[in-house]
Amino acid sequence: MRTRIKSGALTAVFMRSFLVQGSWNYHTMLGSGFAFAMLPGLRSLYQDDEDKLEEPLERHSEHFNAHPYLTGIALGASLRLEADGAGAETVRSFKTAVRGPLGSLGDSLVWATWLPGISVLALAIYWLGLPGSWSALVFLLVFNAGHLGLRIWGFRVGYSEGRDVGRKLKVVDLSGLTARLRRVAVLFLGLLVGVLLGAEGGLASAGLLWGLLSVAGFAVGLLAGHYAWRPAATTLVVSIVLLTTWGLLR
Repeated sequence: MRTRIKSGALTAVFMRSFLVQGSWNYHTMLGSGFAFAMLPGLRSLYQDDEDKLEEPLERHSEHFNAHPYLTGIALGASLRLEADGAGAETVRSFKTAVRGPLGSLGDSLVWATWLPGISVLALAIYWLGLPGSWSALVFLLVFNAGHLGLRIWGFRVGYSEGRDVGRKLKVVDLSGLTARLRRVAVLFLGLLVGVLLGAEGGLASAGLLWGLLSVAGFAVGLLAGHYAWRPAATTLVVSIVLLTTWGLLR
């Protein structure tokens, strides 16, 4: 039977999720931070009964690792499992099953797409000649709006869905969202490169041939860059950077 958790306790768990990396270590990774975040919710469930609280708190202190921005999904779902009276092994199995997908999804969505995409946008704004404060403000507002929204959504969907959160994630399709955002990030990159190369003394003044090559390189990257094997992609990026630098220094 499901036990009601006070709204104040849920809010406290969510707020503590921002500190989940505060006690990161090689032994439990996010485990200690996970238990710290869960504590208000567990206290609400067990009414500060230390005998009953000790076992679930120790269980949630065990090894756990995921992307910090998506850990709220696991926090919310684990709290829902505890409220539903799920057994210890059920909770452990659930956390083991979700930690890998949440880690890879978060790395791909946030570190490899959202963060670099917004960074490139901020740089493009700066190189367009706008004040540097505008560039910094755009980065802070847009990046934080995205990651805060992701955190809030993740915790809410985790708590509402519990062990069925995987089905919800499949419907939402974060991988598809990542792919769409990557296309937008590439457009931002094209804007930045265009601004840099069009600057006085840049590649635009090096002649039509280099201009056409840069356009062709951008088109190839946009259409097929995500299929490239990492060493090949790295070689391509380094080549473009060197050519761009050469053009700017001419």
